Amino acid sequence: MTDALHILAVARAQVLDEGRGLTEAQLVEVLRLSETALAALLELAHEVRMAWCGPEVEVEGIVSLKTGGCPEDCHFCSQSGQFSSPVRAVWLNIPELVEAAKQTAATGASEFCIVAAVRGPDERLLTQVRAGIKSIQAEVDINIACSLGMLTQEQVDQLVEMGVHRYNHNLEAARSYFSQVVTTHSYEERLQTCEMVRAAGIELCCGGLVGMGETLEQRAELAAQLAALDPHEVPLNFLNPRPGTPFGDLPIMGSGDALRTVAAFRLAMPRTILRYAGGREITLGDLGTRDGLLGGINAVIVGNYLTTLGREPDDDVALLGELQMPIKELSKTL
Repeated sequence: MTDALHILAVARAQVLDEGRGLTEAQLVEVLRLSETALAALLELAHEVRMAWCGPEVEVEGIVSLKTGGCPEDCHFCSQSGQFSSPVRAVWLNIPELVEAAKQTAATGASEFCIVAAVRGPDERLLTQVRAGIKSIQAEVDINIACSLGMLTQEQVDQLVEMGVHRYNHNLEAARSYFSQVVTTHSYEERLQTCEMVRAAGIELCCGGLVGMGETLEQRAELAAQLAALDPHEVPLNFLNPRPGTPFGDLPIMGSGDALRTVAAFRLAMPRTILRYAGGREITLGDLGTRDGLLGGINAVIVGNYLTTLGREPDDDVALLGELQMPIKELSKTL
């Protein structure tokens, strides 16, 4: 039996039949599969997704409450105030926030995420988030998620009181590669926030970025570390090199590598919501986006991201319809 057939057979028995995610060493084997094995890998990942998650796709929209001017030095991010990237600090007002939530709900999205480019929220930001959530809840029937950086226990408790349904805080990169990506805070600090959020009963959304110069082994390490954390949802981002950032000159990840990564993350976490996030348009294009939806993805962010353009929401909704993948919230009302 060839190496490709062997790891696919192991994955079929272990993940598809038993629901046990692949180990870090097994994920390295998956990520090393050749182009000729890619179609079989994606087919298996899709079977795993259907068996353990079902056919529904969760759609989410995001909006930035505070864009740019962040004090941290995440090397992929144009919102850092330390780099010469063109994004500058902008605050969104509450009526605009409510309107964005309405537009998101109209796509069938079940989740609306409020994001701020900060190390962690101060009292001014939390006050604005509280007011924004109250206004959205008065006018829009949609779950509210937040991504506000690193938290204290007191801040976690405040988010619970506000009714925050889900909190996003990515690990960003594998522990062994983290210091090459961020120097102003540690992997352990990010992990601590994730653990506090989970313990408080808020759904944890925690993923990372790939294509930042990490090795295949470190890509597998990130997937395994996310699996150990067991978040409700994993957003998978592909580096979109931004001018003025330390990673601005890195090459765009190849579509084959990106699709192998999608499948590997699904095989690491068979029951998890695996969400297409930033960079899929530039990395995969329309055809690759379709392949990933048939290769383990079961959630998408629609519309634009924080500082980069995404696909038109109607295009994603139409694609899901073409693939006969019901949108979670729409399917409840049809």
